Amino acid sequence: MKLWGLRTRLLLAFSLLVVITAATVAGGNYVLSRTTILQQAQDSTARLLVDKAEALYPLGSLPPSDGTLNRINRELTARDLGTLVLYEDKAVGNEQLRSLISPELREQVRSGDVAWQRVLVGKTPMLVVGTRFTVVLPGGRLQSSGIEAYISRSMEAEELSIGELATRAWLIGGVALVFAIGLALVAARGVLRPVRELGEGARRLGEGDLRTRIDVRGSDELAGVAQTFNDTAAALQRHVRELERMEADARRFVADVSHELRTPLAAMTAVADVLEQEDLSGDAGRAARLTIDETHHLTRLVNDLIEISRFDAGAAALAPEEVDVAEVVAASLRIRGWTDEVETDLPSGVFARLDPRRLDVVVANLVGNALRHGEKPVSLRFAAEGEWITLEVTDRGPGLSPEALSRVFDRFYKADTARARSGGSGLGLAIAWENARLHGGALIAANRPDGGAVFTLRLPWQEVTA
Repeated sequence: MKLWGLRTRLLLAFSLLVVITAATVAGGNYVLSRTTILQQAQDSTARLLVDKAEALYPLGSLPPSDGTLNRINRELTARDLGTLVLYEDKAVGNEQLRSLISPELREQVRSGDVAWQRVLVGKTPMLVVGTRFTVVLPGGRLQSSGIEAYISRSMEAEELSIGELATRAWLIGGVALVFAIGLALVAARGVLRPVRELGEGARRLGEGDLRTRIDVRGSDELAGVAQTFNDTAAALQRHVRELERMEADARRFVADVSHELRTPLAAMTAVADVLEQEDLSGDAGRAARLTIDETHHLTRLVNDLIEISRFDAGAAALAPEEVDVAEVVAASLRIRGWTDEVETDLPSGVFARLDPRRLDVVVANLVGNALRHGEKPVSLRFAAEGEWITLEVTDRGPGLSPEALSRVFDRFYKADTARARSGGSGLGLAIAWENARLHGGALIAANRPDGGAVFTLRLPWQEVTA
């Protein structure tokens, strides 16, 4: 699974959505329940204090005696409650409670409010509630008696309830997260399966299997994409078949025309040979030489077209022999009269199983191309190392442009567009490349660092002992 693939993003999106939702709902419930529990505890304790305080009326004369303060403390005392009654500098009850009463709480109680505060004693949460006592004067007027009463109670039970709420909130969040991951996996599987099928179908289509189709399931957007893919694949298959038919027809036409031209070309070549032997001058001589040159050029073109049509039809085959590679290369140069025009480095005694005729064609095309379009000196180097035979043809010309380097082996490609016609057919390098490929090798074009083009022929070599 890719780190940030669609499956991972779906898992994260679902998980994040559910976690946020669960945290919001559970957190909101937790805060609300916690507030409710604490408020109920505070209200019940305050109500208890007020009820007990009201039950003590009338208080008697002021200032209160020690007996009055003790009676108030006894009446306020209950199980699990700590009590403290204060009057000026007098205190009756739990003296430890006095340390829990903050100045702010006492100020609120003196102002006439029933006030409370939560404090922590060690690890125990405590609630302290206080109120003041009033007396009723003649006429119904109220007057502060100066008596303050405080009670305290433990909040451990409430804290336990709040802790249980937090645990439930975490549990709900965990269950929701597990549910989200499961839901995301199911959703990812439902989404990714057709996506994977589309990817696999596209891969097979790109590899040339035009019969590739995808099963269309349902009627959603992914099903629409799958149907579009199938329609596109079907249309592509039709177009490719039509192109293949047209290409086959074109190749057949070239092959047929080339073969049909051989008979009249044979007659024209015979006439050209006769004209070469005649000593013609003037306009007749120039016309004869032009006819001879064009006849030879047309013959080479037809022969090259026939050769390239064999490659296209898959009819080209090797006729390998055990040969001395240096002798084959030297013979190719000698036959064409290039021995003195080419610098050679041809170590003898290297025997290999090759097709000598096709190797001769490659050498002739590479050296002829260097002599026609490069600049002298042209050099040919041959070496055999490991599993490969390497033959390099270099010249000292201007080299090849970047565009020419990428297209130099294309059929009929001419690097110099101004050179509309030349002595070649425009197929020589393409035929050389096909012959290299037929041997299981490669033909590579490049430029020398110090100027000039270099063509490198690499052929597989299985050493043969002569």
